[in-house]
Formats: sequence, structure tokens, C-alpha cells
Amino acid sequence: MTDARGPVRPDGEQQARHAPGTPCWVSLTVRGPAAAQEFYGALFGWEFRAGPQRLGPYLRALLDGHEVAGLGRLPPGRRPPIAWTPYFASAEVDVTAGRARLCGGTIGVGPLDIPGAGRLAICSDPAGAVFGIRWAAPRLGPSATGVPGAPAWNELLTFEAESVAKFYRTVFGFEQEPVVRADPDYVTLHLDGRPVAGIRGVGDALPRDRGPHWMTYFEVTDADDAVARLVHLGGHVLGPLRDGARGRVVPVADPEGARFSLLQRPEAGPADRPGG
Repeated sequence: MTDARGPVRPDGEQQARHAPGTPCWVSLTVRGPAAAQEFYGALFGWEFRAGPQRLGPYLRALLDGHEVAGLGRLPPGRRPPIAWTPYFASAEVDVTAGRARLCGGTIGVGPLDIPGAGRLAICSDPAGAVFGIRWAAPRLGPSATGVPGAPAWNELLTFEAESVAKFYRTVFGFEQEPVVRADPDYVTLHLDGRPVAGIRGVGDALPRDRGPHWMTYFEVTDADDAVARLVHLGGHVLGPLRDGARGRVVPVADPEGARFSLLQRPEAGPADRPGG
């Protein structure tokens, strides 16, 4: 089991995590929640407890009692791609969802109130990538950050980065990237000068069965060890392990096909995003 213990970030960083526009939650909807619990529990050391049931059976994943992610069950008869969904914080969910609609996005669920989770909406951007909007409460329960087993980064894989970045900048108030990247089709989304998410344009390299989608990076202590454990548990490696300025990264998928990445941070020298 991955060593998931470590200090949760200080209060100031907890508050920054809930600032409007900041990724504040990730959730996965699967066909087999029991199998998913076994897989992610063994891979990341997660434990689970019941969460709000308004949208169907739902579980919260925890590390040492601190929430890290949500796990729901896909309604019978529905067969969308199984995917991790990031939620961005908002002070006014209805206003943000309305802005997303005006900018060419689609509202799939809500806005609605979820007991214990606040107000939220599930949307898709103009290219079709699904994301969530969640009320920016200072605390909806403690959340673990900066430790193995917790989400470390979110990156959108889409056809072309800049046009989609305009959508997210308008909806959430992200700042223009202040530096030129070596990757000609990569945009880093900033809030108050700090990077909070990335958008990578990959053109026709997008999987045909997947389309544009958000990729969540989960921190691990040792990438090689985590990959070996993932394969043993029935997961799949989708690409080579690569070294970048943010650390060692490898794209993977769980047994149902939900894609995510494993990130082993370097000893020192944090950078703007995984993979450099």
C-alpha cells in the first residue's frame, strides 16, 4: 500500500484551495463501486465512507480521515466514458454555470444543492470535456493536499488549447499565462499568480473513444512501485513514464478505463505543471 501519511497543508493553503476558480474536488462515477473501492484503496491507501446520495450511491475517499475524492455509481443503462471529473470552486454556482452556458458550454446537471457538499453543477466546455462547479465554502470537511494518494494537478487534454483556455478564463477568471512555453500548444491557468491547472492541445492524438477530457494527477511516493501495484491490481499503463520539471509522470487507467496519471514529485524545485 502506498504510504499515504504526511502533513496536510496549512490552513492558508487550505483556504487558497477553495478560492473561486481553484480545483477543489475530484469525483469518479463507475459501474462497479465495490471493485473501484478495492482498486483505489489498495493503490492509494484510501478508506471510504458514505456520502450524499441525491445523485445516487456515493462514497467519499479519505486518507487518515481527510477527504481526497468522491466515488459514485453510474446509473443503469448509461454508458458514457468512465472519467475523473475535477470541480472548480465558485462563490456563486448559478452565476458561474450561467456564464459557462453563455460562453458555449453545456450544463448537464444542476445547479442543485447536495446535503453535506453545498451547491454544485456539472458542465461540459465547448469541446465536450466535462467539469464541475462547486460552492467555494471555506470548509466542507477537511481535505488532504500535498500527500501521496491525494490529487496533485488537473490537466485538460483537448484538440487545441488556446480557444478552450479563453472559455475557462472567462468563466472562472483565470489569468493569461505570463510566460512562453516550449510546448507550443500548452496553456497554464493561473489565479493570483499561481498555477492551478493546465490545458494541453493534442489535436488528432486524442483517443477516438474518449474525446477531450480532464486528467487528474495523483501524487505517489515512488512511481515505479505505484505502476507495479497498479498493474497487479488490474490497471493499465497508457504511456511511458517520463521525467519533467514537476517530477516523474506516467498516464494510467483503472480496470474500468478511467484515465489518470501518477506523479512522483522531485526532491526539490517545484514547477508550474507536471511534465514541464
